[in-house]
Amino acid sequence: MDKHQYFITGIGTGVGKTFVSAILAYKLNAAYWKPIQAGTYTGTDTDFVRRLTCLPDAHFIPPVHVLDMPASPHIAAKIEQKQISLLDFASFDTHQYPRLIVEGAGGILVPINDYQTMLDLIRFLGLPVIIVSQHYLGSINHTLLTIRILQQSEIPIKGIIFNGYNPETERIILKMSNPEYYLGTIPTVKELDVDLSTLISKINL
Repeated sequence: MDKHQYFITGIGTGVGKTFVSAILAYKLNAAYWKPIQAGTYTGTDTDFVRRLTCLPDAHFIPPVHVLDMPASPHIAAKIEQKQISLLDFASFDTHQYPRLIVEGAGGILVPINDYQTMLDLIRFLGLPVIIVSQHYLGSINHTLLTIRILQQSEIPIKGIIFNGYNPETERIILKMSNPEYYLGTIPTVKELDVDLSTLISKINL
């Protein structure tokens, strides 16, 4: 089996990371893992991906930290009197899952404690990154900043998936970063009970 292991990050919160993660897990028949779940009031991201993909339960790896409050993990953990450390994830063996989708929380500089961010977790796990970008005023800046920080941190970038169509935004982001980062564009979906089989061909992996 070909190895497909990716860390899915977004250029911010609410840009479609979980939806893209579901498409990728479905397309690759991959395991899905949300290491830090912050926000459970409307269900977890794992529940959402399970429902959307209908993959067997064995594909879903329980989060290490589940925090009820929908906030930055360091804030939610402090309020719930918990602590998050990179060592909490040391027992996870990526070699067990040759096809693996790991979804981050928010963007790459979201704090997980007072000293470390999601970027440190990405580096700790040692996985290449797929960036989810969604068009809005400021999204070009946020996407290019995300790319620049990953490049400066020498973290491999597998590519970018654009959530929603905006050709000029895509063109300038790819021109100012790397055209080879383009993995595809998916339509913005309002009804999240969509048939994923209609979307997997739009992502080149």
